[in-house]
Amino acid sequence: MYTLLTLFFLSLIGIIVMIGRKLGLLRRGEGIEQNLAMIEMPFLKEVKSITFKNIKRYGYIILVGAIRLYVRSENFLKLKLEELKAKAKEIRQKNGNGGETNEVQEASKFLKMVSDYKHKIRKIKHRIHEEEKNS
Repeated sequence: MYTLLTLFFLSLIGIIVMIGRKLGLLRRGEGIEQNLAMIEMPFLKEVKSITFKNIKRYGYIILVGAIRLYVRSENFLKLKLEELKAKAKEIRQKNGNGGETNEVQEASKFLKMVSDYKHKIRKIKHRIHEEEKNS
C-alpha cells in the first residue's frame, strides 16, 4: 500500500515539474514555434484506393493463412486420433482378447430356458392360426 502511494506521489511531482518547465519556457517566449511546416496530404481518392488495395491484399493473406491453419490442424488432429486408436487397440490386445471373442459364449441356463419357452409358444400360436384358417 505504501509503495503504491509513494509511486503515485513521485509521478505527481514529476508531472508538476514538467508542466512548470514548460510554463517557464512559455513565459520567456522560447516554447512557441512560429514556423509550422504544413503537411501535404495526397488526394482523398488516392488515399481511399491505396487503403482498399491494402485491405484487400491483407484480407486475402489473412484468409489464406486461416484456411491453411484450419487444414493443418484438421490433419494434425486426424493423425493424433489414428495414433490414439492404435494405442487403444494395442492396450486392449495386451489386456485380453481385444474385445473380439472368437468362441461363442453360452447364455445362462435361465435365459436359454426363457428363449426355448418363447420358441415353443411361437410354434403353438402359429399352429393355432393355421388351424383357424383351415376351419
